[in-house]
Amino acid sequence: MRTTGATAAVALAASLLLGGCGTASPTSPPTGLDELVVPTPSPDADDFVGDLDNPWFLGDPATQADPSGTEEVAGVEVTVVGDDYYAQDRRGNVWWFGTAGEWEAGVDGAQAGLAMPAEPRYGDSWRTAYVPGVVEDVTAVTDADAYSIVLETTTPLDPGVVARRTVDRQD
Repeated sequence: MRTTGATAAVALAASLLLGGCGTASPTSPPTGLDELVVPTPSPDADDFVGDLDNPWFLGDPATQADPSGTEEVAGVEVTVVGDDYYAQDRRGNVWWFGTAGEWEAGVDGAQAGLAMPAEPRYGDSWRTAYVPGVVEDVTAVTDADAYSIVLETTTPLDPGVVARRTVDRQD
């Protein structure tokens, strides 16, 4: 049987499609972020530790106030930083549990969200918290290297506004 040029081209395309080209980048390994439920409707106190030592959280200009004590929010002991409540899980991810006088996780449908993953990477995004009509922010890592990341935060409550900040890892 004779093969025409068109038939040969289809056969070549099919073999490349099925066999792959071998130029795809390897799959990135999972981070703690990949396995999290964010925001979390029911945090488990046993998943959290007492210290906030995530080097990315400590380098975030948005969280530079000195801790002023602890409180319990949604059954979890949280650290008070300024007016905000934070807790770090066993994997090193820091969660935002509320803002004094505004909202608290577990009250009126408010859910704790992620303040900073243990190992943020380029392309990661997460909800910082979820309180309908109050906090619906989504943060994304738009640039990253071993020492700093650039975060962009948006919210449907203020369309078109993008808050950008650079975070330097504090080791």
